[in-house]
Order: sequence, then structure tokens, then C-alpha cells
Amino acid sequence: MRITDLTLFELINSIENGDIIWEDVIDAYFERIERYDEELRAYITINEKIKNEKYTNGILKGIPIAIKDNICTKGLRTTCGSKILENYIPPYDATVIKKLKEAGAVIIGKTNMDEFAMGSSTENSAFFISKNPWDKTRVPGGSSGGSAIAVIMKEAVAALGSDTGGSIRCPASFCGIVGLKPTYGLVSRFGLIAFANSLEQIGPMTKDVRDCAFLLNIIAGYDEMDGTSINKPNEDYLKYLDKDIKGMRVGIPREFFGEGTDENVIKEVWKSIHKLENLGVEYREISLPMVKYALPAYYLIAMSEASSNLARYDGIRYGVRIDEEGIEWSTAFSYNRKLFGKEVKRRIILGAFALSAGFYEEYYVKALKIRTLIRKDFERAFKEFDVLITPTMPITAFKIGEKIHDPLAMYMIDIDTIPVNLAGIPA
Repeated sequence: MRITDLTLFELINSIENGDIIWEDVIDAYFERIERYDEELRAYITINEKIKNEKYTNGILKGIPIAIKDNICTKGLRTTCGSKILENYIPPYDATVIKKLKEAGAVIIGKTNMDEFAMGSSTENSAFFISKNPWDKTRVPGGSSGGSAIAVIMKEAVAALGSDTGGSIRCPASFCGIVGLKPTYGLVSRFGLIAFANSLEQIGPMTKDVRDCAFLLNIIAGYDEMDGTSINKPNEDYLKYLDKDIKGMRVGIPREFFGEGTDENVIKEVWKSIHKLENLGVEYREISLPMVKYALPAYYLIAMSEASSNLARYDGIRYGVRIDEEGIEWSTAFSYNRKLFGKEVKRRIILGAFALSAGFYEEYYVKALKIRTLIRKDFERAFKEFDVLITPTMPITAFKIGEKIHDPLAMYMIDIDTIPVNLAGIPA
């Protein structure tokens, strides 16, 4: 078995037992990057510096992890997939990066993404379009598309992504890996470049479920630098993996299997449900009636928060500084706004509209009320069921260029993922 075929767990054990040396691990992953990344484009920035140093400390033994390019890495370029941050080098590490480094991980590179995490295909990157490794004419999903490619193509052992409305789960589904959006507040957002603060979470993207639980053990936990961080004792998520699922109660929300969901997707999900049934799981179809309002509520909230967050890119606080004496603020501001891509501009405009006088109560406040009702739907369901099973995406990976010029069609593919972001639950 090749080094790059090993899971995170297997690789750690092999290094500990002396079967593999760290230098061979790094060489193997850089060889994969050199062979495949020019065509597939998982990475925006590759961290060549780690080749010249030796990392074997901590539980992760110097294992290379890929990081979505909206998570701050000290001394390593962090662009957020945007020209406006093309040359930004953070002076600090995000909390999750600090935790990974303390555990002995090395950052092999920063992965491609939709600009400011606004997209579901990685076609909105300001730098290049990433391709699905299974079919290079199709998208890898987004916005964490580069992270998914890095894992499935063995250009990293594992990766981190961020999920505002499905941005970990969509590319994980389209590329065939494990992706987890943790409970809101479980993983620190300090150092995550903000899109929509009340919705987004950082999470692991891995080859299998055990690696996912292992990585979550490392990055989860209270952080005083994040005001939304949950202050509770850390759990060992690995201990849940070997429990018997016989008697587990599973709810199947029928709203996720309706019009617009591909018949093949429905067929495969039900095939999985019946496999679980054979293992002793008990399931029943249920209804989450407020979920049908999730899509408009989500986009009103997300775009409103984006409009507020992206106001800081004015050429003074953040963005591209124009070094000309006596330049007007309005000139610097206008220049920086031009650097945003079309999708980012669209969301800023729509968010500003939703927050404007006369429309705030009519749109934004109503969306917040709908969000509360959606959360209550899930709370009621979890009083009766241990788990809910739904499709991740209503369709399979679509062709590059197929939906990019139809924003509504692009927004609709998030219909199955966004309800849990509104509810703040894991998926």
C-alpha cells in the first residue's frame, strides 16, 4: 500500500512504529501535488517551506493537512479566493490552526474556494476553476472545493473547510469524501474570515469517518477569542464509532425528497436507509413543515451579514492600499469594490437592500423569525429520533459553466444543506 493510500489513523501508527519516516510522507504528498494539481487546482498556495524542516512531535507526527484559504495562517498567504486579499499574509494563526500545530500537524497548503465562500461550485474563485477528479468537465462542489479535491486526490491526508450553507458537505458529496459541519459554536471561528457569522462553522474533511472524528477531537473546544464558542467539556468523538446501532431511531424528513431532487439521489439514499434497517435501525418518515421556507430565510440572513462584514474592505482597514499622497477615501473605496467578483457584489447589494430602511422589518426580521421556527422543528424531531437522514445534495455534480450564469439555479442546490445551518446543528 502506498503512503498516500493510508488514512490519518494508519499513517500515525505507521510513523509511530517506525514503518514510515516523516520525510517519505512529505515527499509522497508533494509528488501527488506536482503530478495532479496543475490540472485539478486544489491549491491556491502551496507551503514549500515545510520540505526544509522536520516535524515529528505531537499526536499528528508532522502529518500534512490542507486548509481552506479563508482560515488565517500566520506567515502563509490567505486570499479567501479573492483579488482583494491576493497578497494578504496574516500576522496570526486561527485557533484551529494553532490547535493543529500544537498537535503536530503541518500545513501543506491553502485550498481553492469560491470567493469569500460565496458559491457551491468553486467556479467563483478569483484565481482559477477547480475540477472534479472523477470527471474533469464537472464541478467539485463548493465553496470548499479545493479541500475536497486535496483529500480525494491524496494531495493531503485531511483538510479543513468552512460551512455556511453546505460548503463542506456539498464538495464532500460531489467528490466522495467525509465532510462534517459541526454544531455551531463547537469549533472556534477565531481567524475565519467572516462571510455570515451566525451561520458558518469550520469542520474536518477526511478519507473516512474515524479520521473525521479524530480531527474533530483536535479542533473542537472552547475558545475565549470567539464570543460564540460553547463553554463545555471536550468530548472524545472516537468513542461513539464502535457503538451498536441496533434500536437507533431514525427520522426521514419527507421535505428533503420532493420536487427537484434527482431520482438517482433518492434511490441511493433509500438504499443506505435499508442497509441501516438490516443492522437493526428503526426508521419512520416525518415532516419538518418550516423547512420549505429555509432557502429564502437563509439567503436573506447570509447576504445581510455578508453586506455588513465586507464593508471593511475599503482600502484603509482591509483590502488593497493605494500608496498615493492625498488620495481621496472615495477613490480608494471605489477601487477596492471593483476587485470583488460578480457573485460577491450581488450578495452585498441584496444584503444592503434587505437591511435598508423600510425593508429591514419586512425581510430580515421575518427571516430571523423563520429561522427560529425551523430550529424548533428540529428540536421537536430530536425529542423522538436519534438521527435524521436526508440527501446531502438534490443532484449530482453538474457541468462546469452549467449553472454559473443562473444565480437562482445555483442557490437552489443548497436546499438540503442550509436548514441545519439555520438550526445550528451538526450534519
